[in-house]
This record gives sequence, structure tokens and C-alpha cells, in this order.
Amino acid sequence: MTKFSSAATLLVVTTGVCLRGSAENKGARVPVLLELFTSEGCSSCPPADRLLETLDRTQPVGGAELIVLSEHVDYWDGLGWKDPFSSPQYSARQYGYASKFHLGSVYTPQLVVDGRVQLVGGDSREAIAAIEQERREQKIAVVVSHAVRNENQVTAQIELPAPQAQINSGTAVLYVALAENKTQTQVARGENAGKALAHVGVVRTLTQVGAVPLESPLTKEVTLLAQPEVGTNGLRVVAFLQDPSSGHILGAAWQKLQ
Repeated sequence: MTKFSSAATLLVVTTGVCLRGSAENKGARVPVLLELFTSEGCSSCPPADRLLETLDRTQPVGGAELIVLSEHVDYWDGLGWKDPFSSPQYSARQYGYASKFHLGSVYTPQLVVDGRVQLVGGDSREAIAAIEQERREQKIAVVVSHAVRNENQVTAQIELPAPQAQINSGTAVLYVALAENKTQTQVARGENAGKALAHVGVVRTLTQVGAVPLESPLTKEVTLLAQPEVGTNGLRVVAFLQDPSSGHILGAAWQKLQ
């Protein structure tokens, strides 16, 4: 479960001129990335899926902009129901977090908040507490703009705007995710047999663009492939910077497609 798949994603990168900055400039809400590791084959996951939907829709924490991603793991697929959104890539990402958090194993549902805090995905009290904590962290501003779809291609521009303070140095990894706004599945077998399961921010491709030197100005244009059946209820592009050593999210942004 450690092999990353990138065959579904085509990436085009160009470099321009921009600087980085604090997400708290001019009263902007601080982005907090919520990654839910879930599976339609797991009977404990539907409450966590519902909580993520509520957090996405209501944005309940003042001063925080919640950016949600559902990453469906594949290690439940052999137990009666193959999750149509699952990928070994998301399982591998979760295993990476397990190592950073010094966990003995992976589990679902797991919510990872800004790469800094992990908790049981359906625990609303702990989730809000973690979000409150993370909204106080200074972030590198990331901007996603011009996100559009043309048939099977989605293009977007990723920028790191001008800085107001020196909050980080070194190198971070830039990721770009293409996620469906909403999905629903009628589960026929397995632990959730007979249930209609709804999800938000369902990741369909997650691309590691590459290392970004944080002292350097840049603009990146990305082109992602989207299969014809993907995005019936709309798509969103999510970009985030992650510290390769700690796993901490240093900045994030998103845009729904025009």
C-alpha cells in the first residue's frame, strides 16, 4: 500500500514571479486542511463522513477556513464492497501519517488536521478543538485561481503571494488535489450494505507537484485529467504546501470550478 499512482494525472508546470505571505493578512481567515481517511466498506465511517459534510457546509469555527478532503483508502476493498473512490495512493498517504504520529497501525475513520493532529473522524468535539488550535498557526498564503474544466482537462493557477512576514524557510512539497464537491453511493454489500452514503471533497487525483523553495517567488499552472464521469456535482481544486519532515501543512487554498 505504499505505491503511489499518477497515471490518471497530467501535470503542466510553469514558473513565474510571486512571493509568499501570511494567511492572516488583511483579516483573511486562516486555512485549515482537514483530511478524512475513510471507506465505504467501514461501518464506523458514515458518521465521520457526515461530520465532514457539516464542517464543509457550515464553517463553524470563526477565523478558520476549513478545506476538506475525503481520501478513500483501499484496504477495506476485499471485505465485501469495493469503494469506487478508493486508491492505494490514499492508503499510502495514511500510512505516512501513521509513521509521523508514531501510531502502531492505521484505522478508519481518521481525521488529520493540518498534518499536525490526528483523531477519530467522527469526534466532533476533538475536531473543533483541533481546528481552534490550528487557526492560530501562521500560514504561508496560497492562492488558487482560474480553475476551469475543458472536457477531460482541469486547469488552475497556483500562486504564493507577497509576504508580510518571514514565517518559514527551506523547502516544502506542493500538492494539488482534484476533488468532487459531493458524491453518493448506494452500497450493495459489506458492512454498509443497503445504505446510501454521501461524501464531500472526494479526492479523485492527488498530485505531488514537487519541492518548492519557500524563499523563491513562483506561479504554477497545473493541468489535471478528469474522467468524463467525474464531477457530476461539481469539482474543486485544492492546493497545499506540506513540510516533508514533520508533515505539517504550511498553507492551503481551494477553488470550485467556474
